[in-house]
Amino acid sequence: MNLREFDIAHRYPATLASSQRITPGDCEAEVRHLVLQLPAGAFNYLEGQSIGVLAPGSPAFGNPYHLRLYSIASPREGEDHRANTLSICVRRCFYIDDLSGERYPGKASNFLCDAKPGDTIPIAGPYGIPFHIPADESCKLLMVGAGTGVAPFRAFVKHIYDEHKGWKGQVRLFCGAKTGMELLYLNDMKRDLGLYYDQESFQAFEALSPRPAFDVPPDLDRVLIQNSYEVWEMVQHPKTFVYLAGLTYAAQKFEKAMAVAAGSLETWRDTRNQLEAEGRLSELLYD
Repeated sequence: MNLREFDIAHRYPATLASSQRITPGDCEAEVRHLVLQLPAGAFNYLEGQSIGVLAPGSPAFGNPYHLRLYSIASPREGEDHRANTLSICVRRCFYIDDLSGERYPGKASNFLCDAKPGDTIPIAGPYGIPFHIPADESCKLLMVGAGTGVAPFRAFVKHIYDEHKGWKGQVRLFCGAKTGMELLYLNDMKRDLGLYYDQESFQAFEALSPRPAFDVPPDLDRVLIQNSYEVWEMVQHPKTFVYLAGLTYAAQKFEKAMAVAAGSLETWRDTRNQLEAEGRLSELLYD
């Protein structure tokens, strides 16, 4: 993804309304749920889209802004039905210099995680093709994401259950994290997605890393394979829509599991091609 290709000519001064840590304080990963207040009439957005945050850059080197994309975690109606608001999910990041070995803070994530309510957050967007939500509420919805990739699914699930007042077709969410404490919107700090467990059509499947101390990705493929009968039955159904979000490894895990469920990679690729041709596969992936 080349961020230079994104148009930032139309910028908006959002105001940070609230910042809530959604991983426990003793958890290594700091992830925050930020709610932004937009200027009146700034723009509309849909589930599956992203905004660009323009963190302070290096003006001396000709980079006044550092652009970083974040998936929108609130439904189109706004955070908690508040007009002109949206939320994003931000993990505080650090990077190791390959040559010096020094540890540097990520510019955008630390700018956002350090921001206080009332601060101005320059943003642009929205970007990306939104997730297509079928009008037919008997359609089946299969969602796969890991880490902060669950953010757009929070928006998605809130919209279909709060605005549609229920969904008749199967809704299956496969999500993953390093540890249970890092299962975003499904842990004790913030359990937004857990609120929908009482919905008859909704079910979530959680995958954790087998070796979290070594940063091994969560076993999404294992959990998908364990439920391969239902998943494969879903993807073959003509009224199933599939959504992938988060780091590219989540999509790779999904591809691996689907090849196993289908019996061969070729069979799965044929099914995938059909999903794409019929507009029933949506992806929001990043490296």
